[in-house]
Order: sequence, then structure tokens, then C-alpha cells
Amino acid sequence: MAVCIGIDLGTSGCRGVALDAGATIIASARAALPVPQRSDTGISQDPGLWWQAVNSVLTDLASQLRGESVRRMAVNGTSATLVACDGEGNPLLPALMYNDQRPLKYAHHIARFAPRDSGGHGVSSSLAKYLWYADKLDGRDFHVLHQSDWITGRLSGSRGVSDYNNCLKLGYDAQQLRWPQWMERAGIERERFPQVVAPGASVGTLRSDLAAGWGLPDGIQLVAGTTDSVAACIAAGVDRAGSGVTSLGSTLVIKLLAERPLFAPEYGVYSHRLGDFWLVGGASNSGGAVLKQFFSQQQLDHMTPQLQPHRDTGLNYYPLPGKGERFPLNDPCRLPRMQPPATSPVQQFQGILEGIARIEATGYSKLLELGAPLLDTVYTAGRGADNDAWTRIRQRYLGDSVVMRPARFTEAACGTALLAWRRKPLP
Repeated sequence: MAVCIGIDLGTSGCRGVALDAGATIIASARAALPVPQRSDTGISQDPGLWWQAVNSVLTDLASQLRGESVRRMAVNGTSATLVACDGEGNPLLPALMYNDQRPLKYAHHIARFAPRDSGGHGVSSSLAKYLWYADKLDGRDFHVLHQSDWITGRLSGSRGVSDYNNCLKLGYDAQQLRWPQWMERAGIERERFPQVVAPGASVGTLRSDLAAGWGLPDGIQLVAGTTDSVAACIAAGVDRAGSGVTSLGSTLVIKLLAERPLFAPEYGVYSHRLGDFWLVGGASNSGGAVLKQFFSQQQLDHMTPQLQPHRDTGLNYYPLPGKGERFPLNDPCRLPRMQPPATSPVQQFQGILEGIARIEATGYSKLLELGAPLLDTVYTAGRGADNDAWTRIRQRYLGDSVVMRPARFTEAACGTALLAWRRKPLP
């Protein structure tokens, strides 16, 4: 049986699935990742941990796929997580995570030159992180790769290839499919950037030594992946303008399918290309990472049946894991609001869920205000999709006119496997 493998490398872990030609899950595996290192506004991680997680997942998948014909493989990663490498692909410094807030002065420099419709705006952009690396590595030869780019390079042995979705926040013009000319005026050296191809385009084959070590067949084709949120949208099955996808993972990401792109850097709004359509939206720093600061998974599972989704707590929390927010307001100085104190752990839990739901509803309203289509359907992806009480809380904030639907697949890894199955890369 022919199968394709999709790898989803996120904040809290790595997931892998194998899909057959009928989009049936044949095998799946998961590996946890340590919490990124946090120091004031800096949030970083050793890329070697990513490789360990991917190795664990592929070892597990290979043991389940004995005798199957693995044809293609793709990797998605967290948008705007960036690493600086030498010519051999070895990291020179820890990777800057998607929500690292240190490159603030570089974001101000970018804002002087970049047009409004550039995805390179913002302190959390890959472009701001690149300039931070260039300052730290002054005089040294290096190039930058996104999380999924780096893993794909390790798998294939190729260096310096990315896709236009990952490169959006590095300033790539996904409408014209080229690096923009304004970068020269800003003094940005594009030769340190990866080569950009379409998601799904071939970038090589799985290294023979790795295939042999995992017990996988030789000649597996590696194709360019995408970002985690785009992969989640592919997995969910959005197919028309006005349908949105909310990804409930460590962070909250919303995407709305539209016929035209939309950019508003002051609100953290940007657009990823998806074939002939655009996924407009943004990513909040709020999400499951906040819950994990207060509760273990065992506690969350125990308290979930005690939630009262029909009754608002009135706590009006704005739950963030630390300083800084990206969407629906791009504010690196935004602080969490977790007052007044809850009367019980269950009330605190529900108050956080309500706060995240409020951010989701505000985000979709902001997209409409900026010219996006009216939201009529929301597909839910991520681990939070399995929480029925949270779904009912979110319905209360989104309103009865919005239809809530389960995603075709809730795992972004499935969207990446579907991307690998495409006969042609995205245009």
C-alpha cells in the first residue's frame, strides 16, 4: 500500500501520521518537546531537540509501516521560528521561537521601509529575528532557516530551501512570488535567505543512511512543507470563502479563507497563500500554553466535566503566557490580565477558556472590519477541539449564526501528509 508521511513540529511536541491514497490514517506517532527557554522577553530552544523528537516519531512510524510503500514526506513547523546556521546547516545560536520579543528595534527598522502588505512587519517576524541574528553574528557567515526548513534539510541533506508560506514573515512577496526590492534599501542581505519554492514542491529524497536506520524504503521523496497553521487548514478541509479554521494548540491561531489577501501589521493580520485563495488571519500568544502554567493535564481532564459553558464567570481574563501579544492587536508590551482572582480552580479554568474564546471572536470581528468575508463556518483543529465544553463556550462568543464544525482532521500533521500526496505543488 502506498502512503505519505506528514510531520508536524510544534511548540510542545512533534506529531507524525501516515495517510494512504484514500486519506485514511495508517499510522501515527507523537513525541514531547521540552518547554522553550524563557529569559525576560527572549524565548529560545535548541534545534537539536527538534531533531530528537522527529527521530523518535519516524522511528515509531517506521515500526508501524513495515511492508508499506512510503512515497513522499513533508514537514510543517511553527511560523516565524527561526535558526541561524553555518554552511553545513549547524545551528550557530539557539533558535528564536515564534513569540520571541527581543528583536523590537529591528522591527522598527523594518517598519521604515516595508510596505503595509509585507508579512515582515512585527517584533515576532522572521525578518526581525534575522536582523537580530545578523547583529549577534556580526562578521560571521551564516544563513537562516525556519523550523520545518531545518528539519527538511536534515532529512534530505539539502540546505537552504523553504516554502513561500514559511517565508511570508521573512518578507517574501507571496503575491508576486519574489523577494521585494525594498529590502535593498533597508540594507537586508537576501543571499542569507533560503531558496523559496511552492509548498509541495520536490526538494530531494530522504537520505539513504536515515532510511536504512529507520527501516524505511530508499528513495522517499521530500517535498517542501508549510507552516503549522496552514497545514491545520488543509487538514480541516476548508473549501470556500467565509469558512474559517481555529487552531487550539499552545497558541490560538485563526484563519479565514478569502479570495484576496489582507494585511494589517498593527493588528497582527497577514495572509498566507493557499492555491488560488488566501488564508487571512493571525496568531495570538494566548492558548493552551497559558493553561499549562496553572494546571496539569490530569487536572484539566478532571475539571472539564465540572465546567458550566452556558454561564459566564464574569472574570474577563486576557490570558497570555507572558508579556507581549501578536493578534488581534500587535502589542509587544501587552501584559496578561488574570484579575480578579477566581473563587476555585474550576472557575479559573473556565475563566481562561472564556478569555481565549473572547480573543477568537474579537479576531474574526477584526478580520471582517478590515474587509475579509463574513464568517459563517468555523472548523476547529488542535487538541482543544476535543473539549466539548470549550466548544460551547466558543459558540456563545461567536454567536448562533456561525456554524461550528469538527475538522476533517484535527491534527496539522494530516494536512502536511495531504500536501505530500498532491500530484502538483500549490501554485
